[in-house]
Amino acid sequence: MTTRKTFKTRVRARMAKTGERYAAAYRQLDGPPVPDTAGPEAAPPEPNPAAPPLVTDEAIRGATGIGWEEWFAILDAAGAAEMSHPQIARWLVSERGVPGWWAQNVTVTYERARGRRAANQTTDGFRVSVSRTVGVPVERLYATLSDDAERATWLPDGVTLRRATAPKGVRLAWGDGSRVVVALFAKGPAKSQLTLSHERLPDAASVERMRTEWRDRLAELKTRLEAEVASGS
Repeated sequence: MTTRKTFKTRVRARMAKTGERYAAAYRQLDGPPVPDTAGPEAAPPEPNPAAPPLVTDEAIRGATGIGWEEWFAILDAAGAAEMSHPQIARWLVSERGVPGWWAQNVTVTYERARGRRAANQTTDGFRVSVSRTVGVPVERLYATLSDDAERATWLPDGVTLRRATAPKGVRLAWGDGSRVVVALFAKGPAKSQLTLSHERLPDAASVERMRTEWRDRLAELKTRLEAEVASGS
């Protein structure tokens, strides 16, 4: 016999797949009448599909093997809507083998998509993500971040390298105490994509400020690197 908990899990999975409201998904699965009053059977927080993921679908798929839509469905089915942030993160690590940093990323993105967290807010401040495709090999793009002299040509003073994994990406310490995580992806022999997440920002205003700054810096970097290719230097 199907238990109440199992049926609720099926309802959440259908919601994630079809986009239906709780009551509609409930009825489609031939469940008992939906209670009229709020309580244990009430709908979870209204989803917020407008809240962008912390990293692109390609980045999360490259790191975990699963894209955002699949992760939302998996977490809904696991009952994550009723879990705390630490419980979700621990479940991702123990049950799905997701590395710690990516488990936090998946958890925060899920909470935002389900209306449990403000846009761009994380457990330790605010975060902004920016992506850019550049017409150079991924190794060349990696060098602009990992090499101290190269990095100084397009990033401000006080930015230091914390960790580098060639040619997949780097982690940077920003001068104000925030940090930047950069993932790199080869899009072919002469094209690559940079996706970055600037974390531990103090407020929503700093998110918009850094979004503009990163877009400008990446646009300038793209222009310079593609000019190098065009000139054959």
